[in-house]
Amino acid sequence: MSLAELTLENLRCIEKAELSFGPGTTLIFGANGAGKTSILEAAYLLGRGRSFRTRLNVRLIRHGQAFARVVGRVCADPVDRTLGVEVQRGRESKGGTIGRLDGADVRSFANLATAFPVQAMDPDAHKLIEESSTRRRRWLDWAVFHVEQGFAANWVRYQRAVTQRNAALRAGRTELDIWDHELAREGEAMAMARQRVLAALHPYWMEIAAELTDLPISLDLQSGWDQSVGLGDALTAAAQRDRDRRTTTVGPHRADLSLKISGRLAREVLSRGQQKLAAVALNLCQLEYLKREHGLHPTVLLDDPSAELDRERLSRFIGRVTGLECQVIVAALDRETALFGTPETVFHVEQGRVFQV
Repeated sequence: MSLAELTLENLRCIEKAELSFGPGTTLIFGANGAGKTSILEAAYLLGRGRSFRTRLNVRLIRHGQAFARVVGRVCADPVDRTLGVEVQRGRESKGGTIGRLDGADVRSFANLATAFPVQAMDPDAHKLIEESSTRRRRWLDWAVFHVEQGFAANWVRYQRAVTQRNAALRAGRTELDIWDHELAREGEAMAMARQRVLAALHPYWMEIAAELTDLPISLDLQSGWDQSVGLGDALTAAAQRDRDRRTTTVGPHRADLSLKISGRLAREVLSRGQQKLAAVALNLCQLEYLKREHGLHPTVLLDDPSAELDRERLSRFIGRVTGLECQVIVAALDRETALFGTPETVFHVEQGRVFQV
């Protein structure tokens, strides 16, 4: 499947734009700050319900406006699908985000992800290695969602239970057993699904990480609790600590991907450029796994892909992306950029206005 049409309204500096894409490579070029990355954000928003640049969707809304809206048409088998995401400016800073699929509101953005799988790589890719475990869990869970039946439902039920348990802890209530059973059941199912997918990803990671980084980086999953006991027992053992801290301190919401070199955390020893290469390798191994073993071809969004990559590694990266045989949308400064051959479609972005050339 691929993105065929995209309409943006009040998204960052773009007041209104309509774009049509082919199934191959699209180039979007323009000066810094012109709005080209905002188009990538819009495409990502359709499949993820959020931006890859900010935690708060409300920041996507054009200055002085009450909402931002993105609508897209995806070519899918057997019929095309229409997706929409609207971000509203609310009284609180978080605002609100509404997703729609074929005209109907969706209860979960997982519905959008099913209809339009999309992955992004941008100059801040190093944050996947450098920053908190949240990014790495999200990276893994996106692949798990696509290949493990029932994972999305497990995730929703677990998040609901942990939210209720944390509310009870903040309120000073002592009875936690009512939530612990559901947390243990759903959390252990989540952890097993994650472990299965990470094991399947591992050979792809070893191959691509070695090719791009030339470093022996190990990749393991820390499940979020001591695996020598069940999650139910771990919750019981941590109950007093949880009451003291007023939050649930064990469970898959505390899981993390552990990337190490010679026993040391990768983020502590890798340079910024090396961290970006490791993050790119993570994304590529995920995409190749989904293609080879599950026949999934996500749309790939690339923002200034040549940044911080030397000629040799850029060539390896291009070869890997080309081999995915998927829709690629590239944002770059220069129209003459031909990293992935002659683009099928070209757009020029200038001061928030989009022109097909």
